[in-house]
Amino acid sequence: MIATATVTTTTTQVASATLISTAFPTTSLISSLKAANFKTLASLNRRNTLRYNSSLSSRPRLLSRRSYRIQASVLQENEKEVVVVEESCPPKNFTDNEQKRNLDENTQESSSSSGFERFVIKVEQSVNIFLTDSVIKILDVLYHDRDYPRFFVLETIARVPYFAFISVLHLYESFGWWRKADYLKVHFAESWNEMHHLLIMEELGGNSWWFDRFLSQHMAVFYYFMTVVMYAISPRMAYHFSECVEAHAFETYDKFIKAKGEELKKMAAPEVAIKYYTGGDLYLFDEFQTDRVPNTRRPKIDNLYDVFMNIRDDEAEHCKTMKACQSPGSLRSPHSLAEDAIEDEPERIVPEETVVKGL
Repeated sequence: MIATATVTTTTTQVASATLISTAFPTTSLISSLKAANFKTLASLNRRNTLRYNSSLSSRPRLLSRRSYRIQASVLQENEKEVVVVEESCPPKNFTDNEQKRNLDENTQESSSSSGFERFVIKVEQSVNIFLTDSVIKILDVLYHDRDYPRFFVLETIARVPYFAFISVLHLYESFGWWRKADYLKVHFAESWNEMHHLLIMEELGGNSWWFDRFLSQHMAVFYYFMTVVMYAISPRMAYHFSECVEAHAFETYDKFIKAKGEELKKMAAPEVAIKYYTGGDLYLFDEFQTDRVPNTRRPKIDNLYDVFMNIRDDEAEHCKTMKACQSPGSLRSPHSLAEDAIEDEPERIVPEETVVKGL
C-alpha cells in the first residue's frame, strides 16, 4: 500500500506539472518544477524504503506500535491516493509473479510430505479420541449421579499433563536441546489453575470417599508417565490429547451448570475460590489464558454458580492454549507479548520548560 501510494502521488505531481507547463510555458518554471519533482520522488522513495524495511523486520505475530505509527502516518499523508488505487485492480509486478511461481514449486515439492503429515495427524487424533472416550465411559459408569467426586477425579487428572510437559522441557533444557521459557511459564500457570480447581472440589467434599482418592491418584500416576512418553515422541499428539481432556471437562461443567444452575445460585462460594479469583495477585491467572490480553478477565464471585461458571470458562481457555501449542514454536506468554509491546513503545521526551514548570 505504501509503494502504491508513492507511485500515485508521483503521477499526480507529474500531471500537475504538465498542466502548469501548458498554461505557463516558461523555461525556468519548468526546470524548477522538474527539480522539485525529482527531489520529492527521491525523498519519498528513501522514506518509504525505510518504512517498508522496518515493517518487514517486525515480529511475525506482533507488529510493534512503532511500525503501526509509521504506516499510519503514510496513510494519512496519502489517504486519497490509496483509496483510489484500492478501488481499481492492483498492478501485478514481476516480484508478485515470481513469488507465486516459487510458492507453486514449493507446494508441489512438499505435497507428498504434507500428505504424509496429515495422515500422521489423523492417526494421532484418532488414538487420542479413542483413549478419551474410553476413560469417559468408565467415569460415566462410576460417577453417574455423583457430581463432586467426578469433578475431583477430573481435576486430579487434568493437571497431570502440565507436570509432564514441564518435566520433559526441563530435561531438554538440561541437555541444551530446546529452551522455551514461555512454555514453562504458561504450563506452570495452567497447573496452578487446575490445582485451585482441585482445592475447590476438595472443599466441596469431592474427596470424602477413599475409593475416589485411590482411583484418581493411581490414574494420575499412569497418566503422567504416559504423557511424558507421548510428549517426548510427539508434542503435538500430547497437546491434542490434553485438549480432548479439557474439552470433556468443559462439557461436563456446562451440563452441570445448566442442570443445577438455580440451586447453585443459592449456595455460598468456597473460600478458596474467592481468594483465587478475586485475590490481589492475578498474574498466574492471566498467564495461562494465551488467547486473552492480561487484566481483561476479572471474575465476580457471589455464589457457587459463579464459581462453576468461571471453572468452566477456565477449561475453555485451556482448550485454546492446547490448540495453540500444537503449532510448533507458536506459544507466547501473554505477559511476554505485553512486555514486548511496552519495549517497542518509544520513550516520550518531556520538554525542559514543562519539567521546570512542574517543579
